Amino acid sequence: MLILGIESSCDETAAAVSENGINILSSVISTQIEEHKKYGGVVPEIASRRHCENILGVVSKALEDSGKTLDDMDAIAVTYAPGLIGALLVGVNFAKGLAMASGKPLVPVHHLSGHIAANYIAHPELKPPYLCLVASGGHSHIVEVLDYTKFRIIGRTRDDAAGECFDKCARAMGFPYPGGVHVDKAAQCGDRNAYPLPRPKVTGCEYDFSFSGLKTAVINLLHNSAQKGTEVNRENLCAALQYTISDILCEKTIAAAEMLGYKNIAVAGGVSANSGVRSEFEKACGERNMKLYLPPLNLCGDNGAMIACQGYYSYLAGHRADESLNALATLSLEDIGCL
Repeated sequence: MLILGIESSCDETAAAVSENGINILSSVISTQIEEHKKYGGVVPEIASRRHCENILGVVSKALEDSGKTLDDMDAIAVTYAPGLIGALLVGVNFAKGLAMASGKPLVPVHHLSGHIAANYIAHPELKPPYLCLVASGGHSHIVEVLDYTKFRIIGRTRDDAAGECFDKCARAMGFPYPGGVHVDKAAQCGDRNAYPLPRPKVTGCEYDFSFSGLKTAVINLLHNSAQKGTEVNRENLCAALQYTISDILCEKTIAAAEMLGYKNIAVAGGVSANSGVRSEFEKACGERNMKLYLPPLNLCGDNGAMIACQGYYSYLAGHRADESLNALATLSLEDIGCL
């Protein structure tokens, strides 16, 4: 079964063709990072306009690279939620046009389920049920994957996501956007114990996250040092920040897994590319005889392959949409079957 997957939820225009979900025949990504760098973050209006300019070429290239045509596709899958609404609308409307013109089924895909599905591409042996941490610039969720299209949220961020904390702290330290990769690189040369940082907790919700206080603590530390004329060692601060975020994500995910009795743990989303996060999970799972699944670095960020993969499982589950499909800026992962 051949699925064309289309992704445009943020600043990557992406498309891919998958065969039976896990065999990726092509994957094309057009990134806007260089353009958004000068603003220190993604500008939604610019992102939407670039998606409009790029989507035809990206989808055409994905079909060409796969050696297939639109007529060969069994379905067209598209990210419809959550994300930047203007960006999502470009992908959704393009996919709807393709589906109507070709007569192919249209399969709506939740962005977070796509990130989770990235692990099926890299680890075909991984099968539900299991526990997955989804961490990115906009999301930090501990998800119980009950089936390929059924999810239960065990914990979530109450304010900032882990990736946002990385990026905002990186910006305050003078790193260019996106800052997470620069924090990761600098942390390799730093002492993680040099700066004690807070570990916010959410009272009564032991598996929920809160990163706004950690972000504020780092920014205040930088501001106070500047006012006093003292120097902050960026490598040490990056190491402390990376360790704190990694430890919080890992500690809560492992605790949830032990509570629910899971031995299979997966990590997904852009933050899963962070070396500190990967290292903490590898260590914790190794100590507890848990099996850890991590996506390769090229499948951690937004891409069309993960949407094509999840589109395959959603298609098998009977998920379909018609020309009334709309983009949604927010939608719980638990509500994906409620179209």
